[in-house]
Amino acid sequence: MSHLHTELTTPPPLPSGALRIVALGGLGEVGRNMAVLEHEGKLLVIDCGVLFPEDSQPGVDLILPDFDYIADRLDDVEAIVLTHGHEDHIGAVPYLLRLRRDIPLVGSQLTLAFVEAKLKEHRINPVTLTVKEGQVEKLGVFECEFVAVNHSIPDALAVAVTTAAGTVLHTGDFKMDQLPLDGRITDLRAFARLGERGVDLFMVDSTNAEVPGFVTPEREIGPVLDQVFGQSDQRIIVASFSSHVHRVQQVLDAAYAHGRRVALVGRSMVRNMGIAADLGYLKVPDGVLIDLRKVDSLRDDEIVLMCTGSQGEPMAALSRIANHDHKVTVGPGDTVILASSLIPGNENAVFRVINGLTRLGARVVHSGNAKVHVSGHSGAGELLYCYNIVKPKNVMPVHGEVRHLVANGALAVKTGVPPERVVLAEDGVVIDLVDGKASVVGAVPCRYVYVDGSSVGEITEAELKDRLTLGEEGFVSVFAVVDSATGKVIAGPQILARGLAEDDKVFADVQPQVARALEDAIAGGATDTYQLQQIMRRVVGRFVATKLRRRPMIVPVVVEA
Repeated sequence: MSHLHTELTTPPPLPSGALRIVALGGLGEVGRNMAVLEHEGKLLVIDCGVLFPEDSQPGVDLILPDFDYIADRLDDVEAIVLTHGHEDHIGAVPYLLRLRRDIPLVGSQLTLAFVEAKLKEHRINPVTLTVKEGQVEKLGVFECEFVAVNHSIPDALAVAVTTAAGTVLHTGDFKMDQLPLDGRITDLRAFARLGERGVDLFMVDSTNAEVPGFVTPEREIGPVLDQVFGQSDQRIIVASFSSHVHRVQQVLDAAYAHGRRVALVGRSMVRNMGIAADLGYLKVPDGVLIDLRKVDSLRDDEIVLMCTGSQGEPMAALSRIANHDHKVTVGPGDTVILASSLIPGNENAVFRVINGLTRLGARVVHSGNAKVHVSGHSGAGELLYCYNIVKPKNVMPVHGEVRHLVANGALAVKTGVPPERVVLAEDGVVIDLVDGKASVVGAVPCRYVYVDGSSVGEITEAELKDRLTLGEEGFVSVFAVVDSATGKVIAGPQILARGLAEDDKVFADVQPQVARALEDAIAGGATDTYQLQQIMRRVVGRFVATKLRRRPMIVPVVVEA
């Protein structure tokens, strides 16, 4: 099995007739999925999603794939193929289309409807091609066949991309639920047919590769929700992804059975469920949905609120409810259901919300204490099944953290794939498919691109570090005026601190040291204000580290008079 490559050179030119694959996101993380396929000078993009920030990235709204690799080749992009409508697969599409608005978007009906609604907010009118399972489309030099797969959102598709270099089968996100709510199972017959024809590279969802066996069917969630509804005699609040149509359907059905009305909370929830209902993917029982503004006219035991924020996102409805920052309030006796599993990296944020709701007196039901969610990704048993059906020549695990990718690669080896034919790669690693063999040939830069308010890509890692320092260690400013003629300090040094427990008087002992250090430096020939500022920074930094055991941000200012 190939090892993860951390030190690779720039890849050589692509050999004639070969196929190149570069993941610009989604390998080594759960989110911002994006793969670029290159053949005969043309490019095909599969998915273009976002990653949501962690606590170590304060102020960041979204994290995008790094488009620099294709920025000067946008005219070569034949299309963007979207496997399904989750944010980690479509959320970055508006930012890529800003660079070239007429790149065709290819996907299923529901997927494109979600994307078009998102693009409307960005004032982009896209070029789209709606496809469904079994359909084959020629996208320039790429022939794409679309295969139905089951996931936690309707209308998900795998895509088989055929070129002169061979066939790549990309599963997208999938599982093998044999009793799906919408009756649409993963088309293993199509997988088998493609396998018989020959799959040269199998790009496989890795998220649940460490989880043994098969994922629980979605149908088992309905009775659990029904039981929780039956045990609740006050308001019920259910949090889920704004695109989880199946879970919203189950909530609507449970509410109808218990004589409750449902109000959707959150702009994305209202928008997505409106689209799903209009297209027939969401079946709304008569009279169940009501406007949020009418909730106050109902008794608490007649209400269900369906909202976003199941991952602890700070600006989502549930987090704001937990923080008393929303018009919806929670009190003793209310029931809150978190109908999703934890995305790796979100644990602290989710537990913070659970604790906040519990403190308010609510009963919180989540995947840790009840079966109110099942994963949308195949477990190890399902992946083994797929490897045995497809019998690929080469395997490239995708969509997951490093541990998931490694576990998925090990499963492929167990089914008989030669270890040297399992390619483990992280974001930016370049894989070439040449003469039927996939191998790592180099790497391209692939940084995190941060969306921060209206800015895209302007926030750097250094600035995020500064934000963390400000939040965790505090801020100290040091100001002094020096006489450029005499070299004497004629004002200051004045030291002010913010975010430290100690009073500013604690700096009285270090002020004479700063003044002496400045005068000694000037006497020694230092005249540049930047040099003098660094001297002040070092003296104050040493004092604060020794006496206060802190490492705050220190901003020195020297003015010459």
